[in-house]
Amino acid sequence: MTSTPLPRVRPRRLRGTPALRRLVSETRLHPSELVLPLFVREGVTAPMPIASMPGVVQHSLESLPDAIDEAAAAGVGGVMLFGVPEVRDARGSGATDPEGILNVATRVAVEASAGRLVVQTDLCLDEFTDHGHCGVLSPSTSSGTGFVVDNDATLERYRAMGLEQARAGSQLLGLSGMMDGQVAAVRDALDDQGHTDVAILAYSAKYASAYYGPFRDAVESTLEGDRRTYQLDPGNRREGLREAMIDIEEGADVVMVKPAGSYLDVLADVAAASEVPVWAYQVSGEYSMIEAAAAHGWIDRKRAVIESVRGIRRAGADVVLTYWATELAGWIRNGDTE
Repeated sequence: MTSTPLPRVRPRRLRGTPALRRLVSETRLHPSELVLPLFVREGVTAPMPIASMPGVVQHSLESLPDAIDEAAAAGVGGVMLFGVPEVRDARGSGATDPEGILNVATRVAVEASAGRLVVQTDLCLDEFTDHGHCGVLSPSTSSGTGFVVDNDATLERYRAMGLEQARAGSQLLGLSGMMDGQVAAVRDALDDQGHTDVAILAYSAKYASAYYGPFRDAVESTLEGDRRTYQLDPGNRREGLREAMIDIEEGADVVMVKPAGSYLDVLADVAAASEVPVWAYQVSGEYSMIEAAAAHGWIDRKRAVIESVRGIRRAGADVVLTYWATELAGWIRNGDTE
């Protein structure tokens, strides 16, 4: 008989088998808590691979319904549409053209989904402007660049963009431009025109991140300079919560933190304080880093994907936007996430 006392408390008891681990899991994944971002490119008839995002494509209007159907069959909760136009100008005119690629794609997606998932649209001008910024530019002698993004002029464009997206059938508008007052401006425009049932997702804590690089390939961004005058400083935690609270006050139905993986502290803060659902976007750079490491055999791809999304959910996200949404939903439905 040993004189060394044996442990009475043994947490390992609940880790002994897959069944026990599933039973006591604190954070569970469900397909309906995933949203799939989709890019739709004007002027193509077949999907176009995105080199910096292996496995992700720019869809054509012809291939989009199949992607919608696959996501819906897997139980994915929604899709977020981004348009890639052939022609851009300073005001992003294609964003408010009823026949612009994003609005046409929205109608196609609504028909293809047949109510099986939520069709959502990105409401921002960056994909449609020839300068790549998220708003209208005005001359400036003090900015150092010769121009500034005109906040209030941009709000007028957002109002018009929101109305066109609502008319096209979008059920949720993803306001990602980070203009002050954008939620109130779009909410008022929607309500004034009778679109009171269209929801607003505010990209509230959207940081000026290096992780957006592959996304800019995906939308063929023509960005001049950077977006640090309107996206959040990566060092600011309290400001992320403040932005979310402002958006809730202005009428946001959902608030979001973006990127996700490097901002889990901000996500946890927002989730603890928010009275509305809190989402997080696992952005292109997060996706591409895992894919690249897995392609080199440095990590277990499947386990890394599951762990990364579970970590975002654990930090407080009610829903995760992720490029793995359809694939991950299939694993979940098959009970293959151990």
